[in-house]
Amino acid sequence: MANVAFLGLGVMGFPMAGHLLTRGGHDVTVYNRTPARAQDWLAKFPKGKSAPTPAAAAKDADFVFACVGNDADVRAVTTGADGAFAAMSKGSIFIDNTTTSAELARELSQAAAAKDLYFIDAPVSGGQAGAENGVLTVMSGGDADAFARAEPVIASFARMVKRIGPSGAGQLTKMVNQIAIAGLVQGLSEAIHFAECAGLDVAAVIDTISKGAAQSWQMENRWKTMHAREFNFGFAVDWMRKDLGFCLAEANRNGAQLPVTAIVDGYYGEIQAAGGNRFDTSSLITRLDKRSA
Repeated sequence: MANVAFLGLGVMGFPMAGHLLTRGGHDVTVYNRTPARAQDWLAKFPKGKSAPTPAAAAKDADFVFACVGNDADVRAVTTGADGAFAAMSKGSIFIDNTTTSAELARELSQAAAAKDLYFIDAPVSGGQAGAENGVLTVMSGGDADAFARAEPVIASFARMVKRIGPSGAGQLTKMVNQIAIAGLVQGLSEAIHFAECAGLDVAAVIDTISKGAAQSWQMENRWKTMHAREFNFGFAVDWMRKDLGFCLAEANRNGAQLPVTAIVDGYYGEIQAAGGNRFDTSSLITRLDKRSA
């Protein structure tokens, strides 16, 4: 059993912290910017503890996890006022499950090293359902020995945990993930839209093609809700645009060509402009409805 702190109890962090307590058997102290959310977590997990600041949560912790909103939020809970880095013990490990820029991961790795700490960038994939079921995929970057220590703890809420390379590699891998998803969801949107316009039995079509080369997680898990035009089942458009922004900015730095990603990012921008900020990413299909009306 380890002493663990978890910073950020959103739709992902809330169940992830719970798995660290119940499945991992660790002593878990949580922090959330909105204290009421921490109280909700304690009501569900009464063996846990809460703290009023990131620093207070991180004091005496062997591992400090964070799953917050964006680069600025991660800076706030690490190097900001009452941030965790100021209170962490030498040799302890900070694991950031937020999706951020790779640049931030490298920056915080250096800041941690200056304090004799370790920083692992470890963004996750699998969505809210993956977090709740403890089956997330965690892609990591950072020191190999620190990762080896952290891996069995991270495994409390994951089915796949892998170190890809040095600091920033986890975030770069998450960008690869989001690039792949962007194209897949647009392709699935067009496929379902085409089947509907052709008057086909969409359920029969998907049941057939999902057994062949077109099969994907998105198809298996999203076609029904897309066909029903229900978009409250996963990762929000606002967050996807944030992630695709990281992808496009990194591509500008490394010379990668991302024409489809850029187009789909623009499509998500249209959904935002129409008020669909909190729709899940499968809402791409709504653009096609407008064009065929």
